[in-house]
Amino acid sequence: MRNYENLVIVKPTLTAEEIQESLKAIQEVITSNGGCIATTYDMGMRKLAYPIDKNERGFFQVIYYSAEPSVITEIERRFRLNEELLRFVTIKYDTNREITAWNELVKKAQKKAEAPKAEATPVAEEVPAVEEAPAAEATPAVEEAPVAQTAPAAE
Repeated sequence: MRNYENLVIVKPTLTAEEIQESLKAIQEVITSNGGCIATTYDMGMRKLAYPIDKNERGFFQVIYYSAEPSVITEIERRFRLNEELLRFVTIKYDTNREITAWNELVKKAQKKAEAPKAEATPVAEEVPAVEEAPAAEATPAVEEAPVAQTAPAAE
C-alpha cells in the first residue's frame, strides 16, 4: 500500500451539517475502496485565489491515507462525480524521503486536530494570579547624561 494525501475543497454554499456529511461521504469513498485513513485535517473556510464556479470561498480538508495504487483511479472518478466538490488534488508519496515527510505531516495534522479539543476544556487552576507591583517601584529612575570621551591628542 502507498501513502497518499488528498486536498478537497467543498462548496461554501452548503450548511455546516451538509459540509460534514459531504466530508464523511468523501472519506467513505476512500475506505470503501480499500483505503485506510491515517488522519484528516480540517483547514476550515478559506478564500480562494480565484473564483471557481462563482464561489470565492471554499471549505478545505486534507485527508492522509494509505491505499493500493489501483484504487486511486476509482477514488478520483467518484470525486469528479461529486458535485459538492469544487476541486481536489491527490498527492502520492512513494520514495523513502517522501514517506518520512508524509509521516511527519500526519503527526502534525493529528496534533492540530487534538489542539482545539484541549483548548475547549480550560482548567481554572492553570491561570496564574496577577501580582501587583509596589507603588514605590513604579517611579522612574533619573538617567545620568552620558559623558563625552575625547581621544588623546597624537604628538
